Amino acid sequence: MGTTPPSGSAPGKDGPDSASPADAPSGDPWAAFGYLVAGVLFYGALGWGLSVWLHATYWIPIGILVGTAFGLYLVFSRYLVRDPGRGHDRR
Repeated sequence: MGTTPPSGSAPGKDGPDSASPADAPSGDPWAAFGYLVAGVLFYGALGWGLSVWLHATYWIPIGILVGTAFGLYLVFSRYLVRDPGRGHDRR
């Protein structure tokens, strides 16, 4: 008979704060570039589709800008390094 980990924990993990440095995002610039390009292409195409459907050309730049904003959000949320010891207040 083998031992099983306590309920609620995965095998090989000591807890939620046991992330190794290898689990941290590497800061790959091509991945960040990919997020930005994918956002612009996807939402630009969505804006193009809306502009054809609604006969209003202003949806294309709106889609591109929204895609850029979402791409930047993904880059910052993925690669922003947080110091776990400081907490949320800035005192």
